[in-house]
Amino acid sequence: MKISVQEIKKLRDKTGCGVADCRRALEESGGDLKKAEGILKEKGVAVARKRSEKETSQGLVETYVHGDGKIGVMVEVNCETDFVARTDDFKKFVHELAMQIAAMKPKDVAELVKQPYIRDQEKTIGDLLKETLAKTGENIKIKRFCRYELGE
Repeated sequence: MKISVQEIKKLRDKTGCGVADCRRALEESGGDLKKAEGILKEKGVAVARKRSEKETSQGLVETYVHGDGKIGVMVEVNCETDFVARTDDFKKFVHELAMQIAAMKPKDVAELVKQPYIRDQEKTIGDLLKETLAKTGENIKIKRFCRYELGE
Protein backbone atom coordinates (compact mmCIF):
# COMPACT_ATOMS: atom_id res chain seq x y z
CA MET A 1 0.00 0.00 0.00
CA LYS A 2 1.26 3.45 -0.94
CA ILE A 3 1.20 5.91 1.96
CA SER A 4 1.15 9.61 1.02
CA VAL A 5 3.44 12.21 2.51
CA GLN A 6 0.35 14.12 3.69
CA GLU A 7 -0.86 11.11 5.69
CA ILE A 8 2.55 10.69 7.29
CA LYS A 9 2.69 14.41 8.11
CA LYS A 10 -0.80 14.32 9.62
CA LEU A 11 0.11 11.38 11.88
CA ARG A 12 3.46 12.93 12.77
CA ASP A 13 1.82 16.26 13.69
CA LYS A 14 -0.70 14.44 15.86
CA THR A 15 1.73 12.11 17.65
CA GLY A 16 5.14 13.77 17.41
CA CYS A 17 6.72 10.45 16.41
CA GLY A 18 9.40 10.11 13.75
CA VAL A 19 8.65 9.99 10.03
CA ALA A 20 9.81 6.38 9.63
CA ASP A 21 7.76 5.23 12.63
CA CYS A 22 4.67 7.00 11.28
CA ARG A 23 5.13 5.47 7.82
CA ARG A 24 5.53 1.96 9.29
CA ALA A 25 2.48 2.39 11.52
CA LEU A 26 0.36 3.60 8.59
CA GLU A 27 1.55 0.70 6.42
CA GLU A 28 0.83 -1.77 9.22
CA SER A 29 -2.65 -0.31 9.76
CA GLY A 30 -3.53 -0.25 6.06
CA GLY A 31 -3.66 3.55 6.06
CA ASP A 32 -6.10 3.81 9.00
CA LEU A 33 -5.03 6.85 11.03
CA LYS A 34 -6.71 5.74 14.30
CA LYS A 35 -5.15 2.27 14.13
CA ALA A 36 -1.77 3.81 13.32
CA GLU A 37 -2.05 6.02 16.41
CA GLY A 38 -2.76 2.90 18.48
CA ILE A 39 0.26 1.13 17.01
CA LEU A 40 2.48 4.09 17.87
CA LYS A 41 1.02 4.25 21.38
CA GLU A 42 1.77 0.54 21.90
CA LYS A 43 5.29 1.11 20.63
CA GLY A 44 5.70 3.91 23.18
CA VAL A 45 4.59 1.59 25.98
CA ALA A 46 7.07 -1.05 24.84
CA VAL A 47 9.88 1.51 24.71
CA ALA A 48 8.90 2.72 28.19
CA ARG A 49 9.12 -0.81 29.58
CA LYS A 50 12.45 -1.43 27.88
CA ARG A 51 14.01 1.83 29.13
CA SER A 52 12.49 1.87 32.62
CA GLU A 53 15.66 0.57 34.26
CA LYS A 54 17.96 3.18 32.68
CA GLU A 55 19.43 5.72 35.09
CA THR A 56 17.97 9.22 34.91
CA SER A 57 20.61 11.64 36.19
CA GLN A 58 19.91 14.59 33.88
CA GLY A 59 16.79 16.70 33.41
CA LEU A 60 15.16 20.01 34.25
CA VAL A 61 13.65 21.92 37.11
CA GLU A 62 10.74 24.03 35.84
CA THR A 63 8.94 26.79 37.68
CA TYR A 64 5.51 28.12 36.83
CA VAL A 65 3.62 30.99 38.44
CA HIS A 66 -0.10 31.37 37.79
CA GLY A 67 -2.87 33.78 38.73
CA ASP A 68 -0.86 37.00 39.13
CA GLY A 69 1.50 35.30 41.53
CA LYS A 70 -1.11 33.51 43.61
CA ILE A 71 -0.01 29.95 42.69
CA GLY A 72 3.56 28.76 42.19
CA VAL A 73 4.89 25.36 41.15
CA MET A 74 8.36 23.84 40.95
CA VAL A 75 8.80 20.42 39.33
CA GLU A 76 11.87 18.24 38.73
CA VAL A 77 11.79 15.82 35.80
CA ASN A 78 14.74 13.56 35.03
CA CYS A 79 15.95 11.91 31.82
CA GLU A 80 19.02 9.96 30.77
CA THR A 81 21.04 12.63 28.92
CA ASP A 82 21.47 16.39 28.90
CA PHE A 83 20.91 16.26 25.13
CA VAL A 84 17.29 15.19 25.64
CA ALA A 85 16.86 17.62 28.54
CA ARG A 86 17.57 20.46 26.08
CA THR A 87 15.04 19.32 23.44
CA ASP A 88 11.83 21.24 22.83
CA ASP A 89 9.72 18.09 23.37
CA PHE A 90 11.19 17.52 26.83
CA LYS A 91 10.98 21.19 27.82
CA LYS A 92 7.35 21.35 26.67
CA PHE A 93 6.49 18.20 28.65
CA VAL A 94 8.04 19.60 31.85
CA HIS A 95 6.22 22.93 31.39
CA GLU A 96 2.90 21.13 30.81
CA LEU A 97 3.47 19.19 34.05
CA ALA A 98 4.02 22.42 35.97
CA MET A 99 0.77 23.85 34.60
CA GLN A 100 -1.06 20.59 35.39
CA ILE A 101 0.17 20.71 38.98
CA ALA A 102 -0.92 24.35 39.33
CA ALA A 103 -4.39 23.59 37.99
CA MET A 104 -5.16 20.18 39.50
CA LYS A 105 -3.40 20.17 42.91
CA PRO A 106 -2.09 16.57 42.95
CA LYS A 107 -0.81 15.37 46.33
CA ASP A 108 2.11 13.36 44.92
CA VAL A 109 3.67 11.98 41.72
CA ALA A 110 1.55 8.80 41.82
CA GLU A 111 -1.64 10.88 41.86
CA LEU A 112 -0.29 13.24 39.18
CA VAL A 113 0.31 10.49 36.61
CA LYS A 114 -3.26 9.20 37.04
CA GLN A 115 -4.90 12.61 36.51
CA PRO A 116 -6.62 13.50 33.23
CA TYR A 117 -4.43 15.90 31.23
CA ILE A 118 -5.84 19.45 31.40
CA ARG A 119 -5.50 19.98 27.63
CA ASP A 120 -6.99 16.62 26.59
CA GLN A 121 -9.30 14.85 29.06
CA GLU A 122 -9.02 11.59 27.10
CA LYS A 123 -5.33 11.32 28.08
CA THR A 124 -3.78 10.97 31.49
CA ILE A 125 -0.48 12.52 32.52
CA GLY A 126 0.87 8.96 32.43
CA ASP A 127 -0.13 8.77 28.74
CA LEU A 128 1.59 12.09 28.09
CA LEU A 129 4.71 10.78 29.84
CA LYS A 130 4.73 7.66 27.63
CA GLU A 131 4.29 9.77 24.49
CA THR A 132 7.22 11.97 25.47
CA LEU A 133 9.30 8.91 26.29
CA ALA A 134 8.54 7.50 22.82
CA LYS A 135 9.45 10.81 21.15
CA THR A 136 12.74 11.19 23.00
CA GLY A 137 13.69 7.52 23.17
CA GLU A 138 14.86 7.90 26.76
CA ASN A 139 13.65 6.96 30.20
CA ILE A 140 11.90 9.91 31.86
CA LYS A 141 10.88 10.14 35.50
CA ILE A 142 8.87 12.77 37.29
CA LYS A 143 11.05 13.05 40.38
CA ARG A 144 9.24 15.53 42.64
CA PHE A 145 7.28 18.75 42.80
CA CYS A 146 5.99 21.36 45.20
CA ARG A 147 2.99 23.65 44.84
CA TYR A 148 2.35 26.83 46.77
CA GLU A 149 -0.91 28.75 46.86
CA LEU A 150 -1.20 32.12 48.52
CA GLY A 151 -2.96 31.81 51.88
CA GLU A 152 -2.82 28.02 51.98
